[in-house]
Amino acid sequence: MIVTMEQAAEILVVDDEPYIAEMLSMSLRYAGHRVTAVATGSDALRALRSGTPDLVILDVMLPDISGFDLLSKLRVGGLPPVLFLTARDSVEDKVHGLTLGGDDYVTKPFSLEEVVARVGALLRRRSSTEATVDAESLRYADLVMDEDAHQVWRQEQLVQLSPTEFGLLRFLLRNAGKVLSRAQILDNVWHYDFNGDSSVVDSYIRYLRRKIDVFDPPLIETVRGIGYSLRLPRPQK
Repeated sequence: MIVTMEQAAEILVVDDEPYIAEMLSMSLRYAGHRVTAVATGSDALRALRSGTPDLVILDVMLPDISGFDLLSKLRVGGLPPVLFLTARDSVEDKVHGLTLGGDDYVTKPFSLEEVVARVGALLRRRSSTEATVDAESLRYADLVMDEDAHQVWRQEQLVQLSPTEFGLLRFLLRNAGKVLSRAQILDNVWHYDFNGDSSVVDSYIRYLRRKIDVFDPPLIETVRGIGYSLRLPRPQK
């Protein structure tokens, strides 16, 4: 199915396997998108300096720099959604890629239809986020999030968060006081279930605690056997 012009996007494909880059580019163009394909991290950097695409499809094993290292460099200045497309299929690699700020992770071999569908889902998610207008800040205790400015404060001190950490904290704030299962968090923050593997949630909660719960009192509570909750500690009896 060909997408409408409103859904058409500018996509950068970074993959050094010519056949994969060609087939992926053809499928994305057939879906209505505009595609630029490059084979190295250096070429990707040049392409991103000349313009910002709506989405990047990034291989991990590039000839000059790993996709993980490339993403680490690019996230400093901001980057559109990134979908990793790679033969590295271990859970550790998936968690690492998402921890760096990747938005999705697909392993080779893959279905072209699935990749095009995931690209569409990421673009819709981005459009929905950009279209959301919320003048009110999210607040709980001394934690404040300004969604429009994409900033977070704890005890009036600015806290620097990655895009995925920000999304996780936003979901916790919107459900402050509730106990959220790992499956709920995966579904609402990552929008897919990692084949039932919830270790990515545990990893991100650890990263978030290192930034949010360095202040007293700690706000992110582990609810054994269920998941997590953003709430003040209960008084000791």
